[in-house]
Amino acid sequence: MTTHRFQAFGPRGVLAPAPVHSFWPRAALTGLILLAFGGLSACGKAVAPKELKSARDAFVAAKAGPPAELAPAQLEEGRQALDRAEESFEKNKDKPETVDLAYVALRQIELAQSAAATEAARRDQVAAERDVDLLEKKFQEATEARLDKTEAQLAKERSTAERTAAELEKERKAREDVEKKLSAALMSLEKIAQVKEEARGVVITLSGSVLFASGKSELLPIAQSKLDDVAKAVKDQGYKKIIVEGHTDNIGTESNNIALSQRRAEAVRSYLITRGIESAKTTAIGIGESRPVADNSTAEGRANNRRVELVVTPES
Repeated sequence: MTTHRFQAFGPRGVLAPAPVHSFWPRAALTGLILLAFGGLSACGKAVAPKELKSARDAFVAAKAGPPAELAPAQLEEGRQALDRAEESFEKNKDKPETVDLAYVALRQIELAQSAAATEAARRDQVAAERDVDLLEKKFQEATEARLDKTEAQLAKERSTAERTAAELEKERKAREDVEKKLSAALMSLEKIAQVKEEARGVVITLSGSVLFASGKSELLPIAQSKLDDVAKAVKDQGYKKIIVEGHTDNIGTESNNIALSQRRAEAVRSYLITRGIESAKTTAIGIGESRPVADNSTAEGRANNRRVELVVTPES
């Protein structure tokens, strides 16, 4: 008896029979074909988490918008953060560390957008002030020239002056609007670092996402410029001592988190010392997950808990 076996795919990707002498029943062959198709469908790629999709979309929009021209450095930091999230997705799929890195990338891209808005507002303010100065000069010249004109000319010039005054008022309001937008943009940038006075001293809080990659204790490139500013400000103010506290979220074991926070605190302390902070006055402590400032059940809360706090005791 002549039966058939099946090639997996023919020249056009279609299952094609080829005559052979075989003892395989037709039902068994059909089952094997269905198993082959099932295996192929199971090889689809994992779906990216919504946080990563949002970060991707935000970067595409920022790259095509004002940040590409007005805040290229900040946009590059956002791209690097997104690359880290993409690498985590390739390795870990949609696990918490991928979601966290995607959230950090989105925030960094939003910071680039805020920086671009700040620069655009500044340019608008400069242009508005230049226009106001020009209008004021014209107004002054028109006022001086009125003294030599007839009554008819004076009436005409008065009308012109009134229109000029209205334009000046319009420009003044426009300048106030620009200043409000500038203040709003600066407030969003201040989220990178917070400074407040407490009973224990002046507390400078730096986001761990700005300083370190997830689960790492090596300083990121952007962290060094932030710490440069911190070191300069502390030296200018004067200090008796500095305590560098490392904090983590609750992902992982408590012992691992304490060890990670200690390494991060030591990394920040070591870098500050290279920038002129006295080692004898500086201590590093790993706090771990024991002092959260936000809910660890959300990506944003975990990002806020992964932080480094510098407790500075000023000179009397």
